[in-house]
Amino acid sequence: MAHHDHILLVEDDSGLRELLQEELEAEGYRVTACGDAEQGLQLLQTGTPDLLISDLRLPGADGLSLLPALGASEMPPAVLIITAFGSVQQAVKALQAGADDFLTKPLEMDHFLLTVGRLLENRRLRSEVQHYRSLLAIDQFNGIIGHSPAMQQLFHQIRQIASADGPVLVQGESGTGKELVARALHDQSNRKDGPYMVVNCGGIPSELMESEFFGHAAGAFTGARSQRAGLFQQADGGTLLLDELGEMPLTLQAKLLRVLQDGKVRPVGSDHEIQLDVRVIGATNRNLTDAVSDGSFREDLFYRLETFALQVPPLRARGDDIQRLIGFFLTRFNARQQRNVKGFSDEALAVLQRYAFPGNVRELQNAVERAATFCDSPLIEVHHLPQRICQQPLPINAAPLADHAARTSGESIVDDAESLPSLETVQRQHIQRVLAATGGNKRRAADILGITRRTLYRWID
Repeated sequence: MAHHDHILLVEDDSGLRELLQEELEAEGYRVTACGDAEQGLQLLQTGTPDLLISDLRLPGADGLSLLPALGASEMPPAVLIITAFGSVQQAVKALQAGADDFLTKPLEMDHFLLTVGRLLENRRLRSEVQHYRSLLAIDQFNGIIGHSPAMQQLFHQIRQIASADGPVLVQGESGTGKELVARALHDQSNRKDGPYMVVNCGGIPSELMESEFFGHAAGAFTGARSQRAGLFQQADGGTLLLDELGEMPLTLQAKLLRVLQDGKVRPVGSDHEIQLDVRVIGATNRNLTDAVSDGSFREDLFYRLETFALQVPPLRARGDDIQRLIGFFLTRFNARQQRNVKGFSDEALAVLQRYAFPGNVRELQNAVERAATFCDSPLIEVHHLPQRICQQPLPINAAPLADHAARTSGESIVDDAESLPSLETVQRQHIQRVLAATGGNKRRAADILGITRRTLYRWID
């Protein structure tokens, strides 16, 4: 899978450096590699990577000497320290110096790649929140733009439950901004100075899930050479977002329920439980009521989570928010790309406003940024918009149900209304159109729709 993330790898062991670079590039990352801290500092002066991976012990200065150079950048990279001489003291030293995580050699490659992905995802989320805040828009709440009654009600609910400690269930269609809602809950709480961890439950192999969540003791399974703290331990005193919660296997759901009930985790292979203070937020685009009915989600866990349940409204229910979001995304694009696209023509704006946006805010963002990229004039015109939006059928959220003669003559339009397709049918037809437009490329289709490939596969089953 292609990534835009750039990783700087500083490792003096040439064999390990080549192996890690090969593994990371195979995952789609752009990697720059060097063998000592001096070269690393020179590379940091030429640009800020998204992630710095450095050995602790390097020729000359150690890996921690690179960290002061990161403070000058507006959005510093995430930092992962690795070493063959792991100890609790060195781990604490690295984390206190500003590292985000710490791994010991020999590396377990699956855990290494998962850690890289998680650190980059956390950095992306921090970057988004920081940028949203910097614009200081009037109609925003913790980086979430929304003036519509539906969003104002959501903001009110976030303020009400942020200070509570119980788990929260954030539900909403793909692309509605559930991750931003979760972050707002954390930032509005008394845990705001504690850690904020995000994990995609759909992105972890099932055989690694329990260890990733709860950690493991040394020797717990083949390859577990040392003790490892899980996500719950890393989030102690803060918040843990379980994204795509509906994809969690039933066996892990049972263990999660026990953690929510007594606040204790038992690492894999350990005889001892660890008492923790973590607020859990679950986010999902699945209808968990249906998932409970079909047996793919535990009823007792669902009832435990829904005490504090938030529903993020789809874009089609947010009225004039679409205009605010269009302006915001265009302003951000101009700032990032050093462009000066003035806005949208009336015709292009009308096309956007009548489109249903099944991919919600994420799809709108992609559409605005794509149109601005291809725009060769001061205003974005209809032909700059994605083809699926320009060639849409009768808009789902528009009024015409019959021809003009029927409306003006007073003839009944009931028969026409009854023949309209269901939302499920329209959704399926739209997915098929996108798949056809991408030549059957499911990864590209999922990106256009603003959903995960796992969700796409479920929708086209």
